[in-house]
Amino acid sequence: MERRLAAILAADVVGYTAMMGADESGTLRRLTALRRDLLEPLIDEHQGRIVKLMGDGLLVEFASVVHAVSCALAWQDGVGAIRAEDRAERLQFRIGINLGDVIVEGDDIFGDGVNLAARLEGLSEPGGICISEDAYRQAKGKTAALFEDMGEQTLKNVAEPVRTYRLATGESAEPGQRVGEALPLPEKPSIAVLPFNVPSGDEEQECFADGMTEDLITALSKIRWFFVIARNSTFAHKGRAVDMTKLGRELGVRYLLEGSLRQFQKRVRVSVQLIDASSGRHVWAERFDRELDDIFALQDEMTQTIVRAIEPELGSAERERAIRKPPGSRNAWDLFQRGLWHHYRFTREDIAKGREFFQQAIAADPNFAQPLAALAHVCYWQVLLGYVDDARATLAEGLGYARQAVSLDDKEPLAHFALGRVHTLRGDLDSAKAEFRQAVALNPNCAFTHYGFGLALILDGDLAAALDHIDRALRLNPHDPAIWAFLAGRALAHLVSEEFAEAATWARRSVQSATAGVWAYAVEAAALGHLGRTHEAASALAETYRLKPGFSTDFVREVFPFRDPGHLEPILDGLGKAGMKK
Repeated sequence: MERRLAAILAADVVGYTAMMGADESGTLRRLTALRRDLLEPLIDEHQGRIVKLMGDGLLVEFASVVHAVSCALAWQDGVGAIRAEDRAERLQFRIGINLGDVIVEGDDIFGDGVNLAARLEGLSEPGGICISEDAYRQAKGKTAALFEDMGEQTLKNVAEPVRTYRLATGESAEPGQRVGEALPLPEKPSIAVLPFNVPSGDEEQECFADGMTEDLITALSKIRWFFVIARNSTFAHKGRAVDMTKLGRELGVRYLLEGSLRQFQKRVRVSVQLIDASSGRHVWAERFDRELDDIFALQDEMTQTIVRAIEPELGSAERERAIRKPPGSRNAWDLFQRGLWHHYRFTREDIAKGREFFQQAIAADPNFAQPLAALAHVCYWQVLLGYVDDARATLAEGLGYARQAVSLDDKEPLAHFALGRVHTLRGDLDSAKAEFRQAVALNPNCAFTHYGFGLALILDGDLAAALDHIDRALRLNPHDPAIWAFLAGRALAHLVSEEFAEAATWARRSVQSATAGVWAYAVEAAALGHLGRTHEAASALAETYRLKPGFSTDFVREVFPFRDPGHLEPILDGLGKAGMKK
């Protein structure tokens, strides 16, 4: 039995079955031409070998991970360029890369190394690349790729969780932004807080450092004069060496705050430095030595000092302090964070798993309002995505959780946000808007609050105001795990306004997200149906049915309680033109 170490690339076409059903000969023709004209030359150029073709997929072997990653980046960029030139072109690939031991039989290869590459390909988003930790270690710093840590993933038929990384590509970058493209700076001071570094690598200290980073982001976000990038966008860079100037351009901020944490017994030392991202110049640095019992005072002191360093004139203006402190039980906080990790994957199973973790967090700390609010939001998503049979009962449950969260802490933005979300689906739009206004007042820099407000305004018929809030959400957190929902919300507003080309454009961007839910595809199908793009509409509708078997007119009416029922017509008419049965 011959064995060797190899870099394995597994790729397949997104939505291939639906495309074949809609246009078999055209799909085969385009795929054959793409392999001949783009993929095979790229593989040869990067010293790879096609092991086998599998209908809609390829298995490719490389002697070097660097060659495999470079080939994959050029592959996705090349396919993306073709899609940009020809809007009718629907071919997109998912790619997974692993470095592992393989068994060789003739020209074929087998083994766990190959299987893991295939599982990583399934984890990748459309137009994206996902690699294993082993491959990441070999590739980091040796290619132009930007790596995003996706954490440990449980993969089918793989015994142990696998740490995985996503590569930012032109195809998988956030809609409207190529990798490395600069975002415009807002008028007011803007800042991104990077995850604090823990030199020791101790897991407990790392959790503490992550909590410190999140608390500082929250505190800064409550100061109205700051534009603060959300947690999910900055934590994407955790553990990576970054070019500060380049990162500032990508996030669209003037300042970057980075820090490190060292803990010895009951004392903690936090070192912080503020960097002008436009020049890379250090604006300010400080070191804090405190007893762990004094950590909240340390957080407040740091926040006030950073404010004075960034904009001295803000010293005479009103400063809003963080009211919400972390829960007394670290275990409860950890459980809450674990629940969010599952929640943001949006599958039926993960949302149910998130619910379990939120309930455990509440059991650990009954006075912790955030997991109660998160439970209410779980109920919202279970109804919106069609994961429950009794929507009325689920929303009633969610209403109870949200009201309990507000009663525990009426200064917690997430509690008001969750209550607004439940009111939205219950059709109580006046109450929903009141809750969102309160949530925005408490934290004006919270991206998902603006998105929730925007969706309520769409249902209320105030489409211009809705777009303002959704655009605010997109700007505040361009890397939010729910980015597909932000984009689908914008597409929905254009669909209701009968701006079908705009709706199709935003919906297409939404479905490129790995976690895109049923409504991203449903809105895309409706918009394309109105535009007469029959084959594309049918493909989007097929994905809609895959994600929500039994998708129907009644389901659309249930989750979109428009104040004016006439606003449903562009949605239902478009879906009918796409082929939806009544």
